Amino acid sequence: MRRARLGPLLPREFFLTSGRGVSPTSPMNAFDNALREAGIADCNLLPVSSIIPSKCRERRWKKLEAGTITPVIMAKAIGKSGETIGAGLAWGWEKEHRLGLVAEVYGHYDRRALQLALDARIKEMADARQIKLMGVRKRLEVMKVPQGMYGCVLAALVFIL
Repeated sequence: MRRARLGPLLPREFFLTSGRGVSPTSPMNAFDNALREAGIADCNLLPVSSIIPSKCRERRWKKLEAGTITPVIMAKAIGKSGETIGAGLAWGWEKEHRLGLVAEVYGHYDRRALQLALDARIKEMADARQIKLMGVRKRLEVMKVPQGMYGCVLAALVFIL
């Protein structure tokens, strides 16, 4: 039997999505509910690091077939009753469009603290590579977890192969 050789996988498109979820049962159910709100709960999510390939273009949200193996850069925060949680992504392109960078921040953040942390993180990533990013954008989710519930917020950059 002949095996197919798998070459480098370069995504051709990506989209951004985010969601919030709560559950009285468990943190994982809250996570599942956040994935459902984001529209990616039926995908097999494959975590990848924070680089967007040069020829990859941003598009609007796209429904993916159930079971699709889906590379994703995700920021996810889970919390308990009364806690404020935040998750966000910042992304931008290198000036010559050779690559894009994505920064993830998540944890016990309000909206302002989350934005400041994202600004610092994406700047440090660009400085470490000695590049200048153009048009940095952000996607944020913040919530105060309702009493008696678990909560989850997430932001995801979803690659399409």
